Amino acid sequence: MTSTEGYHAHVYFDAQTIEQARALCEMVSAKFDIRMGRVHERPVGPHPDWSCQLAFSHEEFADVMLHLALNRNGLVVFTHPLTGDDLADHTEHAIWMGGVRELNVGMFRKA
Repeated sequence: MTSTEGYHAHVYFDAQTIEQARALCEMVSAKFDIRMGRVHERPVGPHPDWSCQLAFSHEEFADVMLHLALNRNGLVVFTHPLTGDDLADHTEHAIWMGGVRELNVGMFRKA
């Protein structure tokens, strides 16, 4: 099994759902004492939509994922492990809730 340094969950939103996404990210961050990134009101990196990143450990994976699944209220959530292979993490290892969005993975080189 590939070792992981943790996980990132990216909550996607738009102008109509920004407050919903911010509230979800703040709630999850506080409940599990995990790192919440900036709320980006533009596409950043490989992400096609506005997003906010939540960073968490393997030990928190099940609880964070369940909480996101039960409380995303229609928002799309993209989660991936941090294995050191960005291309595989954002494609082969991707976990999607609520839909699949096409990522711009051209920035990642094959490891």
